[in-house]
Amino acid sequence: MKDIAGRNDIDKLMKAFYAKAITDDIIGFYFTSIVHLDLEKHLPVIVDFWDNVLFATNNYTGDPIKIHQHINQLSSFEDVHFNRWVLLFCTTVNELFEGENAEKVKQRAQSIATVMKIKIIHQGIQNKIL
Repeated sequence: MKDIAGRNDIDKLMKAFYAKAITDDIIGFYFTSIVHLDLEKHLPVIVDFWDNVLFATNNYTGDPIKIHQHINQLSSFEDVHFNRWVLLFCTTVNELFEGENAEKVKQRAQSIATVMKIKIIHQGIQNKIL
């Protein structure tokens, strides 16, 4: 297997990941029932995001925290959802790639999930308490 070398590889990764995520028993409903994901529109955006994460291309300008906070208002995220996302993401990377960038993207996915958990779940709980 080869390492993730550029945008085409990220596109391949995202297509394979979303094929799993959309049909997953634990998180699939977010894509199909909550946000009604239009994969054709979403894929270029998410590829831009991961291309920027891995290769600092600056071609992503969105706010993933804000987007996921909105989704959380529609159907609350739990730790199990983030954990499942990371598992599916890393499993997909492992099936397709190996190398420095493959390891880097898995580490970044874990970090992003942790930050989202803190900013969405745990800050939301804290705000309710205050």
